[in-house]
Amino acid sequence: MVKIFHFADAHIDIATHGRHDPDTGLPIRVLDFLAALDKIIDAAIREKADLVIFSGDAYKDRTPSPTFQREWGRRIIRLSAAGIPSLLLTGNHDISPASGRASTLQEFDTLQVPNVKVLYKPQLLTPQDLWGLPLQVLALPWIFRSVMMANLEYSTGSGDKTNEELEKRISNVFDDFLNTLDPALPAVLVAHGSVQGAVYGNERTVMLGKDLVLPGSLVKDPRLDYVALGHIHKHQDLNPGLHPPVVYPGSIERVDFGEAADDKGYVIAEVEKGKTTFQFKKLDGRRFYDKLVKVKEKEGLMEKILSSLPPEDRIPDAIIRLSIEYPRDLDMFIDEPLLRDKCAAALEFHLIRRPQEEARLRLPHDQTIASLTPLELLETYWKSVHTSPQELKSLQAMASSIIQAVSGAETTETLEEENQ
Repeated sequence: MVKIFHFADAHIDIATHGRHDPDTGLPIRVLDFLAALDKIIDAAIREKADLVIFSGDAYKDRTPSPTFQREWGRRIIRLSAAGIPSLLLTGNHDISPASGRASTLQEFDTLQVPNVKVLYKPQLLTPQDLWGLPLQVLALPWIFRSVMMANLEYSTGSGDKTNEELEKRISNVFDDFLNTLDPALPAVLVAHGSVQGAVYGNERTVMLGKDLVLPGSLVKDPRLDYVALGHIHKHQDLNPGLHPPVVYPGSIERVDFGEAADDKGYVIAEVEKGKTTFQFKKLDGRRFYDKLVKVKEKEGLMEKILSSLPPEDRIPDAIIRLSIEYPRDLDMFIDEPLLRDKCAAALEFHLIRRPQEEARLRLPHDQTIASLTPLELLETYWKSVHTSPQELKSLQAMASSIIQAVSGAETTETLEEENQ
């Protein structure tokens, strides 16, 4: 059995919220990501991991500052010094589509850091490449669709046919690796990319480039014993209850409000030939709170808004976004200073006001209200408030019945239906 610590999508230099820490000079949100990374490194050393796999995207872009490279390097060196082997796969945020450009992880190869190997091309690693571990690893780093098309001399305008050709080429390379596996040893696939059937989180806001989607059948091949994926920020197993587990650990910290409800963490997998178990280890990261409250009347307005805030003990150090939707004429009754005072202990508080204009009836220039029947006026109103066609038909039928009952006369619409 090989104990593997698997994490991905560190993005340690994302600092879209918060202020700078006065002691380190680093953004507080960067310290959040580094704290999450420290917890993973500490656990791997404490629990004597046989192998640590990072499935890509160390930073938010391909040109990290030396400061962030220093912080990432300090943590990987800790694993190296503890004698724990590490595999670092390049993701789409780690490499440039330009030919010959070094990846953000290249220095570990250049300096030949002990116990660290950078995986920047498709390859098969055997025990000889893996410090003697009884394991085989297939590496599939991020593949730029445009680069692959250029290498294969495909036209950019060939659409679905091009995607099919690219997927076929990847599958053929992958099959060649699978056919050379030692059937007596467990095999792990390490890949960075989108897999058919995966559920996206909100990482679309930080993704770079176009996705080349890998077929689900490729990663679920029974000759594999664990699939360590990266790129999608939402933790999930794409092959639940079956072999092999196909796992996205998700990002190690919440990137923005789109991930407010997502659990963040890493995975510990115990890999054996034909049998693998894994656990998702949750990390307590920065709290994000995102709430939309709708108010329609002045009565109890502030009480309703205040009740939508987090409990007082959950406000300190949280990042809070409160969106209020209300009729424009209630604007003056929203006590913004009170709301900001209540959330003063938060790391950040965003108040978004969404005043709503009352829908107004607009008639064509050749019509007047006096020229329309009551039912025609009602139909114009229903359309102005975006009533669905099915509801509009039911409401019109009900209104016709009421008008007929009150007036004792048939409406124009009723007579037309009977004549058809």
